[in-house]
Amino acid sequence: MYKIGVIGDKQSVQGFKAVGLDVFDCNTKEEAKSTLHKISRDNYAIIYVTESIYEQIKESIYEYNEERLPAIIPIPGMQGSLSIGLSNIKKAVEKAVGADILFNND
Repeated sequence: MYKIGVIGDKQSVQGFKAVGLDVFDCNTKEEAKSTLHKISRDNYAIIYVTESIYEQIKESIYEYNEERLPAIIPIPGMQGSLSIGLSNIKKAVEKAVGADILFNND
């Protein structure tokens, strides 16, 4: 059975325990990278990563872009959204279609 995990600072991720997700609070870039690589090999289908951590370890995250699993999804942390998820959607659409059809004013 596949699992869902959340990586981020303690304040941002603790609430996910209440809904049954596995939570990994990380304080450093190295700790987050190590956690990502460890849980990606441990049957996690979805890994949510707070945007502040996502920004710090994006090179490690990009290693999984061509893999079917895990899906690594940025989520806002306690400090609010950094618009990383929206930026990723924009890039994916541009790659698929060849033009910016969603946000052509930006």
